[in-house]
Amino acid sequence: MRDAGADLALGTRDGLPDALRVLLAEFPREEWEKAGLSPLIRFWLDRHMMFRKLTVRLAADARAAIDGRADPRAHAAALSRFGGLFVGELHGHHHVEDAHYFPVLSRHDARLETGFGLLDADHHALDGHLHAFVERANAVLQADAVARHDATGRFLDGLEGFAPLLERHLTDEEDLVVPVLLKYGERGMG
Repeated sequence: MRDAGADLALGTRDGLPDALRVLLAEFPREEWEKAGLSPLIRFWLDRHMMFRKLTVRLAADARAAIDGRADPRAHAAALSRFGGLFVGELHGHHHVEDAHYFPVLSRHDARLETGFGLLDADHHALDGHLHAFVERANAVLQADAVARHDATGRFLDGLEGFAPLLERHLTDEEDLVVPVLLKYGERGMG
């Protein structure tokens, strides 16, 4: 892990610094199930898994379209459906975290307050990628038969650049949030 003084920007970090992993040491990932995951934690982790699955699905669909293995109309329908779901749900998820979860959770353990600020900054960094995602998806949906292949390639390139950033954020968020909830419970989460 990086030390606390290292660059912690989403695009450059390789995980949380040790100072923000103090509760993860007490509650390592492999022990989460034994520690007793509440319905709230399970729901929240399921949302993260949905985002991961949607990025995989969208990339696979784009590859199939580029390779000519997908009907263009079926690909457009799937991109519209799953792309809209991805963007809408991710925006909503981040809003709830920034407005409610992070402020409540950061009060449980002052040592982790900077970590919640880091996660909030990630959300702002991801917003630009989501905006580009929408623009590229719309370009695919609006392209004629001649331009569709190249537009789909640009969409896939953008998604393949975005997906690792989203994964880094989701993993770091889980490593910070789940141990806090396991240690302190869900007081104030509503």
